[in-house]
Formats: sequence, structure tokens, C-alpha cells
Amino acid sequence: MTILIKVLQFFLSLSILVLVHEFGHFIAAKAFKTRVEKFYIFFDWGFSIFRCKKVNGQWRFKFFAKPEPEKYTTTEYRDAKGKKQTKYEPIDLSTLPEDDWRLSDSTEYGIGWFPLGGYNKIAGMVDESMDKSQMQQPPQPWEFRSKPAWQRFIIMIAGVFMNVALAVVIYIGLLAKEGKSYLPTEQVNKYGISVDSLGYQLGLRDGDKILAIDGKYVENFGEIPMQIILDKAQTIEVERDGKDTIIELPSDAVTKLLGSQDAQFITYRMPFVVAQVMENSPGEAAGLQAGDTIIGINDIATPYYQDFVKTIKQYNNQNVDVVVLRGNDTLTLSMQLAEEAVIGAYLNFNLTDYYELETIDYTFWEAIPAGFHQTFDELGDYWKQVKLIFSPKTKAYESVGGFISIGKIFPERWNWSMFWRLTAFLSIALAVMNILPIPALDGGFILFLLIEIITGRKPSDKFMEVAETVGLILVFGLVLLANGNDVIRLFK
Repeated sequence: MTILIKVLQFFLSLSILVLVHEFGHFIAAKAFKTRVEKFYIFFDWGFSIFRCKKVNGQWRFKFFAKPEPEKYTTTEYRDAKGKKQTKYEPIDLSTLPEDDWRLSDSTEYGIGWFPLGGYNKIAGMVDESMDKSQMQQPPQPWEFRSKPAWQRFIIMIAGVFMNVALAVVIYIGLLAKEGKSYLPTEQVNKYGISVDSLGYQLGLRDGDKILAIDGKYVENFGEIPMQIILDKAQTIEVERDGKDTIIELPSDAVTKLLGSQDAQFITYRMPFVVAQVMENSPGEAAGLQAGDTIIGINDIATPYYQDFVKTIKQYNNQNVDVVVLRGNDTLTLSMQLAEEAVIGAYLNFNLTDYYELETIDYTFWEAIPAGFHQTFDELGDYWKQVKLIFSPKTKAYESVGGFISIGKIFPERWNWSMFWRLTAFLSIALAVMNILPIPALDGGFILFLLIEIITGRKPSDKFMEVAETVGLILVFGLVLLANGNDVIRLFK
């Protein structure tokens, strides 16, 4: 059931993102009286799940249908150099029945079967459909290629604009409704941090109190790990044993952090306050109760949950004495551990029981600039992540994830607040990825249009076809890399 909930959230979020992105292209094209032949969520290679179109004033619907026949007939021939060519000629529309979809120039709306994204098929444009038939006919005033460069530029950038706008709207709504809460670094320093083996390699130690990253204090503790990675931090200033210490991070710190499967190289510490004891567990057998605070194993003090987890692992298949606080009493509970070396107790993860969170409440009008600010902050951070991917030294390309990684970020239980936060983040990610200057992506078209606007020279249709083919190969290569990384991680 948890996997199903994750999958449903993923597809709902993806559908919203694609719909909003493609609607941007659609509405801009319509504004400039450019014909949009198809508007699809997901791709319909071979067949579509659903499609509809207005023919002779009536809406017609089809389910699980193959693509409609073309409006052109094809004839193959060889030119003067003996090279095979294809000639496209319009069919005689008067020979078609009155309900044939080819009689109508209205937009066909549909849902494809392949959940990779979606698309608009704009008349007179070289796109992923690679429809060459229309491009060999004389340009028409309602075609994309006939419009001024500045109009084509707006049509192409509208999808990215809509994704950014969606993130802004979501963040404004969330901030107005829920405000913003975060864990201040000052509060974490009450107990100090906990680090895993990777954090230890970087020079950090349990109990360190973080004072600055590259000389700058970070107010929000949750932003520290990403700031270390994205800004390629060189130093971390900490308080250790009452003294200020500057840690020089190794040159390969970012590579190590990106290559780690565990994101908890640095986290906050919490006392091990028991929230629940599992039935038929060593803890239940020993009399452990919810509300107990575990402070030691045998003669080893474990004042924090992370200390307990690290220590208990060495006592598999052994009898241990677990020291707990219950009210004003200190008790020693004897437990027989199995191979897994667990006592069967859940930690109370409620942060507010240990720390004071900083909460900022917004009125609707205050949430508007705050929503813009959060969106553009995340745009900047995500752009830094993309630059890391194209930096061979960091090996960030090995950490790129595909559909499995994206699906995993959704929670196991349906939470609308988290769903919309993740959708806003993915909308920003989609905007950044689409603006990359790669042919077949919006950014590739935008780049060529900027060159045309500056130079006054329009690339030929043949050049655009070649560029689109190269771009599609690059895009599919990135898709294979991302999803290939996912598959490899499944077997690690």
C-alpha cells in the first residue's frame, strides 16, 4: 500500500507539472494566433489512452486509439544525385467522410500511455514529433515558423515561466496557511551534532557545535548540509570541548558527500526517549515502557539516541544491561538480543519535545513576497546542483536519479502539505532542466531564437531537424543515465 501511495503521488504531481508547463506553450501560441495541433499529457507513441477533438462543431472522443492518418500522401523518389527523397502532398479533403478528424484544424487533446512528460504539437515547428510533412509545404500565416522571432521566443519560454509561476503560487499558499518553521542552528548546539562515518572522515565529531561555514553563520540548521555541497565549502568552524576549531575540508569532500547513499552525515542529537515498545521484543520482555529515557548500555553511557544506535550493534546475540531513567528513578533492564541487535523500541521523533523551532507566520499579503523569495532561492540552489552534474571532478553525475529516486521522495502516507511542497520543488527542477541549452529542450529553441534575434539570421529547417535529432539523443542519454543509476542502486 505504501508503494501504491508513493506511485499515485508521483503520477499526480508529474501530471500537474506537465499540464502547467505545456499549458504555458499552448496559451502563448493561441495568443499569437498560432495553431496548436495536439496538446498531450504523456506521450502517445503508437496509441493514446484518451483523445478528443472538435470536428464539424461536435466533440468526438476516442479511447485506446492509434494515431490518426496524416493529411499528406508520401511518394519516394531519387534526386539528381541518386539520393532517396520523400515528397509530401496534401490529400483531397473532399474525399473524406464528414466525421474524419483530418477535416478539422482544431486542437486534439489527449493522454498518452508513456509517462515521461507531455507535449504540444505546434504547427510549423520542428519538435520531438519529427513531422517533416508539414515543413515541406509553403509556410502558412498560422504556423510557428511564420511568426516573428520575438513571438516564437515568448511561446517557447512560456512553459518554463509557468513552472516557476506554479512554484510561486504553491509557496505563497503554503506560507499563508502554515507559515514557515525551521530548526535554528543555535538550538542544535544545545546538544551538539551527531555524525556518521563520512562526517567523521571530513573532520567532524559527535558533540561539535557548528559556528560557521566558510566564515558565515547559517541560521537554519537544515540548510547546512546543502550549503556545504552547493557552495563547495572549504572550512567549518565548530566549538569542540569548549574551544573554537576550524576544520579544513578535504578537496574531494563534495565528491564523497554526493557519492554517499546516507544523507545523515551530519544531524542533530536527541535523547533516546521511548515512544513505543514493540510486542514480543527484548524491550517488552525486560519491562521497558513508553516515556523511559535510555542513557546507557552495560558500562557505556549513551546519552543520545545516536550513541545508543552506534553502541548496540556490537552486542548481537548477547545479554545486555540497558540503563533507563523513569521519572526520578534509574533502572537497569536486562535484555537478551538477537542477531539484529535491536531492543524493539521506537524513538520519540517529535522535535518540539527537545528543541524550540523558529516559526514565522505570514498574512496572505506578506506571503506573496516571501513566496517569490523562496522560489528564487530554490531556483539558485537547483542551478548550483545542475552545475555540479556537469563538473567531472565532483562525479555528481553518479548521484543523478530518475523516476525511482523521484518517487522515493514522496512520503509513505498521503500528506497534502508535503505533496505540494514536493510538487513546487519538482516544478522548479523542471524549469531549470528545460532551460538548459540542449536542442529538443525549450532551452535549445530559446538559444537559437536569441541568436536569430541578435543576428537577424534564422536557422534553416534542415539545421533544426538535425539539432532536434541530436538533442533527443542527448535527452534520452540523460534519462538512461538517471534511471540506470536508480537500477544500480537497487542492487547495492
